[in-house]
Amino acid sequence: MDIAKTLSLSFVMIAGPQILSSIFLATTKKWSQNSLAFIAGAATSVTLITTAAFLLSSGASSNGTSSNTLSYIILVLLVAAAIHTFVSRKTSKPPKWMGKLEEAQPKGSYKLGFLLLGVFPSDILTSISVGAFMAAQGEPWVQILPFVFLVLLFLALPLILIVLLGKRAEAFLPKARDWMNNNSWIVSEIVFAMFIALVYSGLN
Repeated sequence: MDIAKTLSLSFVMIAGPQILSSIFLATTKKWSQNSLAFIAGAATSVTLITTAAFLLSSGASSNGTSSNTLSYIILVLLVAAAIHTFVSRKTSKPPKWMGKLEEAQPKGSYKLGFLLLGVFPSDILTSISVGAFMAAQGEPWVQILPFVFLVLLFLALPLILIVLLGKRAEAFLPKARDWMNNNSWIVSEIVFAMFIALVYSGLN
């Protein structure tokens, strides 16, 4: 099912500073409040952007824009996101501001989640692509929700691991953080290539 394949783009959404921030926040003094606030901020921005893209694309379709035109727009967005991910791979070291997350507060964590998932170039392009793709396929808005849910589930994994594993999670998370920092761009590029092929194959 094509819609199910869009869920793979949820990994792209969290690869990079997004999941790294989630890991850092899960090990702060106010780990539960900070993590939940971060996830709430992400939920707000991802839902807003995908919904806006869905509504705009649906409106364009109702005004006579062909599905092929929408598909070409989606292809351009995906290629742009893939290029950004590739170009920024060599500068994927954790930003300096992450060192300040140890003293994070829930309000700041919410803003961080909102901005990272809503303003980060590859994320905003991916969210727009998903919303536009659902509209181009003639799917109802509710089909966006599994994508949003999976993004949030990925972001919640550090929190879930801390709750379930305690100290063992604290030893595992730094290793996971380092792997994501070094290899996430490769997985993201594979996902982009797969989805670009999916959209292209749907062109008439």
